[in-house]
Amino acid sequence: MKADKVYLVGFMAAGKTTVARALAKRLGWRAVDIDERIEEREHHSVAEIFAKHGEPYFRAAERAVLLEHLAPRHLVVATGGGTFVDPQNRAAMNRDGVSVWLDVPLERAIARMPADGRRPLAADRAEFERLYHVRRAAYEQAHVRLDAGRLGVDALAEQLVDWLEH
Repeated sequence: MKADKVYLVGFMAAGKTTVARALAKRLGWRAVDIDERIEEREHHSVAEIFAKHGEPYFRAAERAVLLEHLAPRHLVVATGGGTFVDPQNRAAMNRDGVSVWLDVPLERAIARMPADGRRPLAADRAEFERLYHVRRAAYEQAHVRLDAGRLGVDALAEQLVDWLEH
């Protein structure tokens, strides 16, 4: 499949931002991180936005940033863990480019999770696990699934380049 835009989707700590940068470098494209763009726009961290305004406000900001990045081409977009869960966002991404699910085992996501409070939806372990299982149904609707638990960043980027070119 030839594509000129890749959306990396998956759970928190799946490696979306890191893989986006590696893949963009390999392809000669730009990498964009939706959460970073929201933080730049709002002048607050994701955790601060959640605390101050709540999740619905954050999701609206997330959609606005996503919509701004539909037109540019030759882009690798690292989405937030919940971006692809929203049906409108998912449909827009699947129409606009190739969606790639970086599937990471729950234990790996837990191990990678920083304990500094930067991830507001990871504060409660039981809720974190519930969210992980609920979101998988949305992630399964991505065009491509890669095992991000077994492969390193370079191997994931290389697999994607091969897939995109063939």
